[in-house]
Amino acid sequence: MFEKASRMKLRFDYKGACSVEDLWDLSLKNLDNIYKELNRHKRDSEGDSLLETRTEGDDVRDLQISVVKHIVEVRLKERKEAQEKTDKSAKKQKILGIISEKQDQQLRDMPVDELAKLVDEL
Repeated sequence: MFEKASRMKLRFDYKGACSVEDLWDLSLKNLDNIYKELNRHKRDSEGDSLLETRTEGDDVRDLQISVVKHIVEVRLKERKEAQEKTDKSAKKQKILGIISEKQDQQLRDMPVDELAKLVDEL
């Protein structure tokens, strides 16, 4: 799909003409707007006629829709993975904090003479 799009030098109507590469830099909301506009044009061009045949423009629009849809799916997946990574990191930090507190408590519960031995060993 991307090879075909790049060979065709596929462009999207968004604040002028933007390339496939430019789509990766747009916000999800902007990508959604482009997707909606492409689908609107697709619905408008598709009639209830049995005599109309597909044109090259229809194929280009279908490719544009596929490209935008794929980019949104990838970006949503990346966002989800990043959130999961952040959540795991926060949980890990919390667990490490609890471990540290328990170790501190173990030291507090030790008799003074054992603490003194530990200090001498260091």
